[in-house]
Amino acid sequence: MSEHGLTQGPLTESCAHLCVDMQNLFCGTEWHTPWMERVLPVVERLAAAWPQRTVFTRFIPAARPGEGEGTWRRYWQRWETMTLQALPPEAVDLLPPLARLAPPAEVLDKHFYSPWLETDLHERLRRRGIDTLVVSGAETDVCVLAAVLGAVDRGYRVVVPTDALCSSSDTTHDALLTLYRKRYGQQVETATAAEILEAWR
Repeated sequence: MSEHGLTQGPLTESCAHLCVDMQNLFCGTEWHTPWMERVLPVVERLAAAWPQRTVFTRFIPAARPGEGEGTWRRYWQRWETMTLQALPPEAVDLLPPLARLAPPAEVLDKHFYSPWLETDLHERLRRRGIDTLVVSGAETDVCVLAAVLGAVDRGYRVVVPTDALCSSSDTTHDALLTLYRKRYGQQVETATAAEILEAWR
């Protein structure tokens, strides 16, 4: 069986697009993700094809340094310049080409890497009869990884568009795509955005 492409067949009305953290927060800040501008047109094309079937997540930083439990407290002390107290309000906003799609696209705020923790994402999707997710966004090896593995644990078919992901690390981005293909072949498919749009009608 191929390690690439939509090996489980076409995408249907039970598919949704989960777009992870494509925000101003990762453009022109200490968390700048160089690839984000490059993949934005591809992500926008996916979202614009089915905006009513798209959920955008936004990572919301702690309000001030030292908030959070356990290692998160240390994390926000280290990244005090990336707390809400230090950032301009628009930092958490979606990038403008994506923000224009919401609504009808939905927006889900989260305070952790995973969009499944302390949110109603699973319930929202189940109410709409969604059993398949196309997962795009940032970063491949952090919040996208948490979104993908959480979806796998909940039994969703997961499709990762290889040209609609971005990371600040080429090495771990490539490693994650290899991991999906080699270790999660029954639950995660990798394909280009063009292949996905062709199969999702």
